[in-house]
Amino acid sequence: MELAQSMMNSVWMERSKYEEAERVFQEHLVKSSGAQGDSVCTQQTSSDASVPSVVKSLQDENATLKQQMADMLAKFVAMEARLSQVESKCGVAAAPVPQKAAAPAVDDDEDDDDEGDLFDSDSEDDEKIAQIKADRIAMYATKKSKKAVLIAKSNIVLDVKPWDDETDMAALEKCVRTVQTDGLVWGASKMVKIAYGITKLQIVCVVEDDKVGTDFLEEQITAFEEYIQSVDVAAFNKV
Repeated sequence: MELAQSMMNSVWMERSKYEEAERVFQEHLVKSSGAQGDSVCTQQTSSDASVPSVVKSLQDENATLKQQMADMLAKFVAMEARLSQVESKCGVAAAPVPQKAAAPAVDDDEDDDDEGDLFDSDSEDDEKIAQIKADRIAMYATKKSKKAVLIAKSNIVLDVKPWDDETDMAALEKCVRTVQTDGLVWGASKMVKIAYGITKLQIVCVVEDDKVGTDFLEEQITAFEEYIQSVDVAAFNKV
């Protein structure tokens, strides 16, 4: 604030006007001392009377300018104080400008080595990608092979007829169940009366369609000619 007040007091506004007024005043003094007559005295008197008014006008203007300057300086000081308060509240500080580190010099030999490494790395990447693809294909093939294959099966009901009513049906059934092969599973059975005291064996079996057929069953069962007269398919259903 003291700096602003000293600046305001040291300001001399409109200096050129003051110098012009001083020059005019001195000219009038010289003319008046020459005693050039009444007309000259009258002119000098008129000029002398106008000098104080010019000086007064310049003094008023200078005072006005000084007041305006003082107001501007006061506003500037207040603004600077307010800015300092805002910066202290926000914690704003001038951040140091980071200096860029100088880039190390690269030799031509190193450039050549880098180019060689670049091509080598490309070939290594291609090999890695090919290896990854091969591993994925092998993994997919293994996973696919482990998937359970849907096996087509059928549920067959057979009617096995004896020669007469004196045939041992227990022995007959035992003979039928001796027929064994991959894809054949025997199930429940029962004795069903036909007529004239004759009883037939009705037996269930489950077969895999790709491995066992009805022709195979009929051929194998009718091979026991001592007990069995014929074999018929009573029911055939897909499982």
